[in-house]
Amino acid sequence: MRNIVRITCALAMIGVSPALAADKIGAYVPAAEKVGEARYTYLFWDLYDITLYAPRGAWSENAPFALRLKYLRDLSGKKIADKSVEEIRNQGYDNELRLADWHEQMRRIFPDVEKDMSLTGVYTENGETLFYRDYEEIGRISDPEFGRHFFNIWLGSKTSAPELRARLLGGV
Repeated sequence: MRNIVRITCALAMIGVSPALAADKIGAYVPAAEKVGEARYTYLFWDLYDITLYAPRGAWSENAPFALRLKYLRDLSGKKIADKSVEEIRNQGYDNELRLADWHEQMRRIFPDVEKDMSLTGVYTENGETLFYRDYEEIGRISDPEFGRHFFNIWLGSKTSAPELRARLLGGV
């Protein structure tokens, strides 16, 4: 019991909700620990804080992981889906039929977000992508190819935000 209290206190101190870490991320990412975190700023607007979780704090693109975005301003779900497709396309993905399908799925899943709302994407062991708003599942996309390209927006070598990627992966 003492260890559970210590873990709960430690998670709270680093800003991780124990419910999120244990119930949502931990259900798909075994031994989930924070790898890194960063703030994403576009021009002069702070848009969100992002945190990467992976087994024992060691990220691999071939293992389950989770990205949690805590929004710092209001954004429409449509704009989030639009920007996601744009970023995937900018990394060189050009299957327009698949992009259109993914775009439609994201538009159905992504809600309008308000300041301090969190969205979490979980890449599972079987390549499925699950999405949560705060602690509630809001959708999933089963196509493993989607998950790889979607999470490469932040974690891929062709990301438009290489400094953010470095921080997420545990760099300075």
